[in-house]
Amino acid sequence: MAGSWLPRQLFLQGVAAVFLFAFASLYIQIPGLYGPEGILPARRTLRPQGKGPWQQLWETPTLLWEAPRLGLDTAQCLELLSLLGTLLALGALLLCQLRHLLIYLLLWAAYLSACQVGQVFLYFQWDSLLLEAGFLAVLVAPLRQPPHHKQPPQGRLAGTLPHEGLPFWLVRWLLFRLMFASGVVKLTSRCPAWWGLTALTYHYETQCLPTPASWFAHHLPVWLHKLSVVATFLIEIAVPPLFFAPARRLRLAAFYSQVLLQVLIIITGNYNFFNLLTLVLTTALLDDKHLAAESGNNHHKKIPASWPKALLALLSLLLELTVYGLLAYGTVHYFGLEVDWEKHTIHSRTTFTFHQFSQWLEMVTLPTMWLGGASLTWELLAALWRWTQVRGWLRKLCAAVQLSIFGTATVAMFLVSLVPYSYMEPSTHGRLWTGAHRLFGAVEHLQLANSYGLFRRMTGLGGRPEVVLEGSYDGHHWTEIEFMYKPGNVSRSPPIVVPHQPRLDWQMWFAALGPHTHSPWFTSLVLCLLQGKEPVIRLIQNDVARYPFHKQPPTYVRAQRYKYWFSQPGEQSQWWRRQWVEEFFPPVSLGDPTLDTLLRQFGLQDKSPPRARSSNNTLAQALHWVRKHLSSLEAPTLLWGLILAVGVIRVIQALLGPRSSRSSLHPREEKHRLAPKKDLGAATNQAAPAPNSCNSGSQTTRRKK
Repeated sequence: MAGSWLPRQLFLQGVAAVFLFAFASLYIQIPGLYGPEGILPARRTLRPQGKGPWQQLWETPTLLWEAPRLGLDTAQCLELLSLLGTLLALGALLLCQLRHLLIYLLLWAAYLSACQVGQVFLYFQWDSLLLEAGFLAVLVAPLRQPPHHKQPPQGRLAGTLPHEGLPFWLVRWLLFRLMFASGVVKLTSRCPAWWGLTALTYHYETQCLPTPASWFAHHLPVWLHKLSVVATFLIEIAVPPLFFAPARRLRLAAFYSQVLLQVLIIITGNYNFFNLLTLVLTTALLDDKHLAAESGNNHHKKIPASWPKALLALLSLLLELTVYGLLAYGTVHYFGLEVDWEKHTIHSRTTFTFHQFSQWLEMVTLPTMWLGGASLTWELLAALWRWTQVRGWLRKLCAAVQLSIFGTATVAMFLVSLVPYSYMEPSTHGRLWTGAHRLFGAVEHLQLANSYGLFRRMTGLGGRPEVVLEGSYDGHHWTEIEFMYKPGNVSRSPPIVVPHQPRLDWQMWFAALGPHTHSPWFTSLVLCLLQGKEPVIRLIQNDVARYPFHKQPPTYVRAQRYKYWFSQPGEQSQWWRRQWVEEFFPPVSLGDPTLDTLLRQFGLQDKSPPRARSSNNTLAQALHWVRKHLSSLEAPTLLWGLILAVGVIRVIQALLGPRSSRSSLHPREEKHRLAPKKDLGAATNQAAPAPNSCNSGSQTTRRKK
């Protein structure tokens, strides 16, 4: 069995990095989204109901209830949580000692607290995914990091605790649920674009925030788009069961297929931290042997394997060839792949019906649960066997307690996750064990397990709908209000904003898909623009001077709906072309009966003004000072600055690592390092040095052959 110590460390670092991006991105937007002058003030969501503090905290689990005790309003406390989350995540990313269970518990609790007041701007699947992955990181993170010289060797049992691999298995199960459900819902939605394999001929153009690469991808041949859809179905539906394959090469093949898909999505779309988080989840498919093989064993002659091992290797190879053959045959058969040698193209089409797919889904949903259960049972048995190898009655007792706690938590999390996973197949959901439903209902508000299904339907088949805001002083001459990130000016190239998520721009995309009454927050946005609220203006243009009404708020505001298409190759200085469709929001001004009616209808009238807070509060003054010095930075600039800072620190660690590694060698390792050449092989086999992935850049001492 190959160890998973290095993948676990990689997973913990990855989760910390995603938390870093999520908190920093949210922090920049808090005043405009949730501040007293924001679109949806956070203080409106936390209304004391006369309940006890613990009951109130359980029903609405957020640390923001403590804001009054700190002398802060809700938005200021949210800023404090975001800053603390950013700093804790940065520390966990850089310092091994901070990759601790309590640190990840604080990160998870802080983000859950933000989601409780985030309203529509934090209702995205990747926010739920981050909460679930963050809680799994709490279970995966150790209570204490072992010293450098005691870190477990790769692929060995020495120095490891029996329970350590159990919670990490849940990461693999989460990745399976995410990918398999995302593939299935594309077909259960009956979307004609997915069934006709033409989804990608629209996707690059109609997604929320395209990148410059999206324009080039959009103009690829149609047959290649259709073949890419086939590959998407293959990677999202057929490959995920291989996450639990007994042959590690099959798991590694599944890993690289998932990485390929996520990297291509990152290149062609601004999906904030979602794809980065998915890549972090794929670390559960790796092992120590693949990540960093022991350097001392790489140069030794391979000892001939015994006949049972040789037979096992042969059977594993036959299994791999069989799986690859079945995947190839199924792809060709079910998608009618045909090669046109004359035109140098590959034709594809779906050869199955919705009824056939529904029957297949009903047949396989429950078996996939049993597959997950069987894989978990194997992990439990392996952990139990590792426990039997523990020496010393006291260590064995401590290991038994930890194994019982983490084993129970792992099984409980698996049972809880079965309920949202079964949503994609109603009949299976109804047959699920009632105990799992009760367990899920008890913890549902904590978002420990969620249902997923990305890109369910392809929108904008006749052109991407886009809402364009306009302002005027006289009601006759209108000026467009340009956003920083979403399409507007047809001559402006699509931006690259990953890993930042401009949450207002994303909601503008959703608002354009229907009438404005389906997006009540839009009326509040119009009101804020009429009032000239600077925090909201900074969501549209961080440089206020670029906002067309920065000197005086507009007297009138309206919104128009357009259809946008990518420009054709050869069109000079244009990335888009557009056509007016209809009026999206009528012209209104302050005091307009139409505006007042909409505000009253949606409950957006602020009947309770914010409580006055003391301006002498030291914490509030510190938050104001930080905001003042960071407000001039655009969010992508801040996030890329953090990435650059992390990179520089990593380089410094790498340069200083070898010296610190040599100085901290365990005496046994030092003895092996100085062992005579003829005894080198024996010394290496007795005690292989552990890689120090906590101290990035530290390297084990190379042995000469």
